Amino acid sequence: MEKPRVLVVEDEPETRYILDRLLTKNNFDVITAENGEEALEKIKTKPPKVIIADWTMPVMDGIELCKIIKQNDQYKSVYYIILTARVLIEDRVKGLDIGADDFLTKPVENEELLARIRAGVRIFNLQNELKKVEHTKALIEMACTIGHQINNPLSSLMMSLQNIEDEIDITNNENVKYDLEVIQKSAVKIKKLTADLTQLQNPEVIDYTSDNKMIKLNK
Repeated sequence: MEKPRVLVVEDEPETRYILDRLLTKNNFDVITAENGEEALEKIKTKPPKVIIADWTMPVMDGIELCKIIKQNDQYKSVYYIILTARVLIEDRVKGLDIGADDFLTKPVENEELLARIRAGVRIFNLQNELKKVEHTKALIEMACTIGHQINNPLSSLMMSLQNIEDEIDITNNENVKYDLEVIQKSAVKIKKLTADLTQLQNPEVIDYTSDNKMIKLNK
């Protein structure tokens, strides 16, 4: 089972080391950074489920990092915990306003920290599951809509094609006969495609090119 990844952002080496050891011992995949700028570089290759960041740090503090994270669609579902020695309600309101999910006051109680992180992992996983459900629902609705929109003009096309075949003599014109056969086969393929789209149940998105994806349909 994959270990949940946690990013610890802390400028004090001793505190960073203690948190690293504590979380690693409790079966988390831990990455660390000394400040917000370094953290932003780390998450590009190793996106975490939870970030624990000190409020006060040089270069970029935990509040500024939180603001950047929560404004990024790719990372905004990451559960963000701020470590702080500040106890004023105004400070907590400021953190919540920019998107922090939780606060812990230094010195941190180990069991409380672990409980908050586990809760953050559960919330992150739940949000991801909801996103998948919404994404699947949207794909099904889109596929069904496209299928119905194609099916109506396609039915008219196939009826017209049949009328043309009935009304003209193609026995002595191989070119016309061949063209009509191509049109007929293409129309049948499109009709199967529309049926696959309207009956789509569990859409799977696959790579089409290096820059594009497509919905996988039944063969």
